[in-house]
Amino acid sequence: MADNDRRDSRELHESPFATLARQVAGLRVENGDTAPQSAEDNDTRLVEIIDSLCMSCEETGETRMLLTKIPYFREIILTSFSCSQCGAFNTDIQSAGQIQERGAKYSLKVTEPDHLERQIVKSDTAVFRLEELDIEMPPGHGQLTNIEGILLEILKDLESGQRSRKKEDPDLWEKVDVVVQSLLKRSMGQELPFTITIDDPSGNSWIEPPSQTSNSQYQKSEYPRTAEQNASLGLGQATSTERPNSPPSNGITPHVIPAISTSAGSAGDNPVPTPLEDVDILAGHNYSLETPCPGCTHPAHLNLQLLNIPHFKEVIVSAVMCTHCNYRSSDVKTGGAVPSHGKRIFLDVRSPRDLGRDILKSETCRVLIPQVGVEVEPGTMGGRFTTVEGLLTQIRDDLRGTVFDVDEDDDDDQQMQYHGGDSMPDAKKQVWVSFFKKLDAAIAGEMHYTIELDDPLANSYVQSLTPDGVNDEQVRAEEFARSESCEEELGISDMRTKMGADG
Repeated sequence: MADNDRRDSRELHESPFATLARQVAGLRVENGDTAPQSAEDNDTRLVEIIDSLCMSCEETGETRMLLTKIPYFREIILTSFSCSQCGAFNTDIQSAGQIQERGAKYSLKVTEPDHLERQIVKSDTAVFRLEELDIEMPPGHGQLTNIEGILLEILKDLESGQRSRKKEDPDLWEKVDVVVQSLLKRSMGQELPFTITIDDPSGNSWIEPPSQTSNSQYQKSEYPRTAEQNASLGLGQATSTERPNSPPSNGITPHVIPAISTSAGSAGDNPVPTPLEDVDILAGHNYSLETPCPGCTHPAHLNLQLLNIPHFKEVIVSAVMCTHCNYRSSDVKTGGAVPSHGKRIFLDVRSPRDLGRDILKSETCRVLIPQVGVEVEPGTMGGRFTTVEGLLTQIRDDLRGTVFDVDEDDDDDQQMQYHGGDSMPDAKKQVWVSFFKKLDAAIAGEMHYTIELDDPLANSYVQSLTPDGVNDEQVRAEEFARSESCEEELGISDMRTKMGADG
């Protein structure tokens, strides 16, 4: 017990960011007051108090700052200002972590009143939307609240001018009142379901994931930022700097000709990029071209390789590497025509030997493991060409880092996996602990389960371990017809491959 206390005190002393539970663990209670555990921690304070100018009355107010790390998320700074002279008061939340390499968009379909209690972190660069009512909260001050709280804040803003609207513009008052009444019912859990989204180019916003999801309730997707978004975050200019001797920019995106880096001349010469126009891309060869970095907009290298997967099709494995900001990413794209039907692949994992099977999950593929309770929606992880074990490990690590307060310095691996932080209810923590134990058993090959790859574009693949590479009783595949809504979402319904009367 003493060793644990010393470790918690040491972690608090070394880093100003920790969960509230760990910060309180570094203090002792005497007569209702907190005090440091030892003399060397006399300067330990949970809240920093700073005298600040009140912008309302220009008198001296008080700003309180709390540096903490919230479970499910990352380091943040909570601030509150109060003025004893005029009574002004406000709160704010700021991300203390770095801007993420990619933007993030979260979507949650609220189907039960309990979902209104789910936490939301909205940074000052995020846009919150209530899709059914087409209500949008633009970027502004950061917030740490729940779904009910953010709906009530929107409701308060809409109601603030209703009295004057009723007198000056009754028609507008009536239209706003319809929205207000609908919003009030939704905040009370009476008008369900509805969908909320948070789109944050900095990647520092978040919606608490449900412990049990179904019917595509919860989705997270990441995307590369545009040059304008990087400029708004202070990461670069809105327009990239032109190279010497390059043609002037006219607003038209030029045709990019990939180039392979080849050595020309004597040893020590710089690699000369050879244009690949009218050159076939060969399987097994590495190709490189320059592309703007999604993280900082500086020039980065995009490496490509064409792979021919037996009994499947050709795929392109790509990796982006930026030497300026150390951005790294990889992706897998499949080629060929769009098939007429989607494909569902079932893999029965019966032994640890099956964990070594190659598996290709395209970005349009949904992954389900009913025995474990895993459901990964399309676009969440992008394209991945890995093994069964590698895919499950990535799902576990990504989800565990989102759900639990993971401390890489913890010596106890079990504590690193299942430390739930100070704000997670015990009942919810037990649900997640049970889920991750099942997932760990699946990764170790200690249980039998079935992996289902549901891909409307039939671009996913599972390796067969039979000599002929086809007749594997553990791998089953079936085709299915895509729905109209699915084809519209994928953009297939807008494709034209034949000339019609209107062109």
